[in-house]
Amino acid sequence: MIDKIAWLHLRDGQVLTARSRGKTAFYLPGGKREPGETDTETLVREIREELTVEIDPTSIAPAGVFEAQADGHASGTVVRTTCYTAEYTGTLAASSEIDEIAWLGHAEEDRLSAMGKIIFDHLRETGLLR
Repeated sequence: MIDKIAWLHLRDGQVLTARSRGKTAFYLPGGKREPGETDTETLVREIREELTVEIDPTSIAPAGVFEAQADGHASGTVVRTTCYTAEYTGTLAASSEIDEIAWLGHAEEDRLSAMGKIIFDHLRETGLLR
C-alpha cells in the first residue's frame, strides 16, 4: 500500500493537476508523507515543493479517500490517496520537479493517472467537475 496526500483544488469546473518531470500522466499535486508527518504537514510541504505556493493550514478540509492501482508499480500495488481542499497564497508555478501544471476537466481524463481518473469520475458524479 502506497499512502499519499493530495490537494484537490477546483476552479470553474476544472481541477488543478501536475505532471512530474519525465512522466506522461497528470495527477493531483501532493505526495508521500515523511516519517512522523501529519496529513496537514505533508500537504503544506508537498504543495510548497511542487507548486511554490503556501497552503493555509487553517483552511484544510477533507475531500475524500480513494484507492487505485499504482501507476508504474507491479500489479496489485495499491495507492491510497487522501484528498484535501485548502486555500493558498502565492502564485501557482511548476517547481523544478514538475514539468507542467494544467487545469483539466472530465473530458481530459485520458491525460490522468489511474488514481486521477477515479477522482475525476467521483467529482463528475457529484457535479463538481464539468
